[in-house]
Amino acid sequence: MEQVKNKQIVLKNYVNGFPKETDMILNDSSTINLNLPQGSTDVVLVKNLYLSCDPYIRILMHETEDASFGTFTPGSPFAGYGVAKVVDSSHPKFKKGDLVWGETEWEEYSIIKSPMTLFKIEHTDVPLSYYTGILGMPGMTAYFGFYEICAPKKGEYVFVSAAAGAVGQLVGQFAKLSGCYVVGSAGTKEKVELLKNKYGFNEAFNYKEEHDLNATLKRYFPNGIDIYFENVGGKMLEAVLPNMRTNGRISACGMISQYNLEQGEGVRNLSHIVVKSLRMQGFIVTNYFHMYPKYMEMIMPLIKQGKICYIEDVVEGLESAPAALIGLFSGKNVGKQVVVVARE
Repeated sequence: MEQVKNKQIVLKNYVNGFPKETDMILNDSSTINLNLPQGSTDVVLVKNLYLSCDPYIRILMHETEDASFGTFTPGSPFAGYGVAKVVDSSHPKFKKGDLVWGETEWEEYSIIKSPMTLFKIEHTDVPLSYYTGILGMPGMTAYFGFYEICAPKKGEYVFVSAAAGAVGQLVGQFAKLSGCYVVGSAGTKEKVELLKNKYGFNEAFNYKEEHDLNATLKRYFPNGIDIYFENVGGKMLEAVLPNMRTNGRISACGMISQYNLEQGEGVRNLSHIVVKSLRMQGFIVTNYFHMYPKYMEMIMPLIKQGKICYIEDVVEGLESAPAALIGLFSGKNVGKQVVVVARE
């Protein structure tokens, strides 16, 4: 059997508070056989090409008894979504040379023991890295979180927080394609300009420059908000609730403002959920994975016709992954954060 080195990013210790690069270790002493053991069944060995940095990974760095989301184990590789090439397979659905996307680990090669989390890549006339974003988990998150939960109608008013991120940039564009009026919030002047000039948002603002978010939202939505796509939580959610219109919908995708707090913030203004008949629903995108063909049928023509824009923030090398992940929580990334492990 051919044995090679297999660099990995592993968790040093469980993390409380804001994570640091030193909470992660580059392990360059691990090795792996490039042939699966005889007798293995329904297992796939892959060479990782692109890894996705996503905010939810922070939750998995914290020790928890909540079995619904799980946690990493110190000393073991990080896990997440990525794009890979099949090196060896004992699963009938995958063969050597296939390109796939799905759940993998932060290392050069991974053994996937649950291949039901993998999708074979059929369209290779777009950048493979897109399968960490617009053609992968974040794209499906935007699509199903917006269309299935929010059920937009033409002419409605939509607010997207963390709008320049991997999911938010797509939600805003889906809203525009649906004939909605869209405003997004972001954390830098550069991102605000992207929202307005590249992604086609009607308006955008830098939340860091606003001292009264409630007043800010009243300024941008004098008639109120029909749909709020929630990526932030905390003070932003608190400000949104009084500005929602009757029968408004809130799709709770993420709460990035809370992930690094040892004690989560409380939210006031919840009475608006009752008096305005609001519907607020959280969701986990994996519950929609069986509808991936439906999503691809919609998104591929939009990409090929240039009707949708997608921006990536790409870093080279597995060793760059810790800094890239930490950067998500201070807004360093512009667009979808991708780590290149190898280019086939």
